[in-house]
Amino acid sequence: MTTIKPIQTSGASKKQQVEEMFDSISGRYDFLNHFLSMGIDRSWRKKAISELKDLRPALILDMATGTGDLAFEALSLKPDKVIGIDLSEGMLEVGRKKIHAAGKSGVIELYKGDSEALSFADNTFDACTVGFGVRNFENLDKGLSEIYRVLKPGAKFVVLEFSKPRIFPVRQLYNFYFNTILPFWGRYISKNRSAYTYLPESVKHFPDGEAFIKHLKDIGFKHTTSRALTFGICSIYTGVK
Repeated sequence: MTTIKPIQTSGASKKQQVEEMFDSISGRYDFLNHFLSMGIDRSWRKKAISELKDLRPALILDMATGTGDLAFEALSLKPDKVIGIDLSEGMLEVGRKKIHAAGKSGVIELYKGDSEALSFADNTFDACTVGFGVRNFENLDKGLSEIYRVLKPGAKFVVLEFSKPRIFPVRQLYNFYFNTILPFWGRYISKNRSAYTYLPESVKHFPDGEAFIKHLKDIGFKHTTSRALTFGICSIYTGVK
């Protein structure tokens, strides 16, 4: 699988570049998410978390948590605790301010951490979620293996990620928006030239659909599913340890 980095010509690792990129856009990230998706991202998160409603997980891990939007949505499940992990301290600081303002400091905890080297013991979590973050793993299978390791037997993994629409004319409209409109407004508002050029490139090279399901199965996840949302613009993947 091709490794797509925010700056392909840089000698820095993808992990380091992703951390620096999200640090630089952290203050505008939430606004850009909602603005560039026209607010649809909120409904996508609700649908992703609804995959866990029958499980009623007490302890949830939210990988690549960013500013904690998916962790906040997970509160609808009434868990004992949600632990969010992210590489970017800038994003985490924004998330911590949101948590404090909402009075949820005792329920959501955010920590800086690496998806490929989690500090948790085996069989710790009842569920794990990742929202728009698996594309940013430097080593996809290593990150997925770590998530598998820290999940309890029977725990569920839910991934929300951009995918590539296949039907006409959605595919054509999507490509135009993702490759032209989104990078322009993303650069203009975030003041980061690479961040919103990296986004469509990372989606383009991400193994979506059945290709991603194969990665989950190879790691050991069972009962895997894939569900396309909004004409295939986004997908929800699930697997059980």
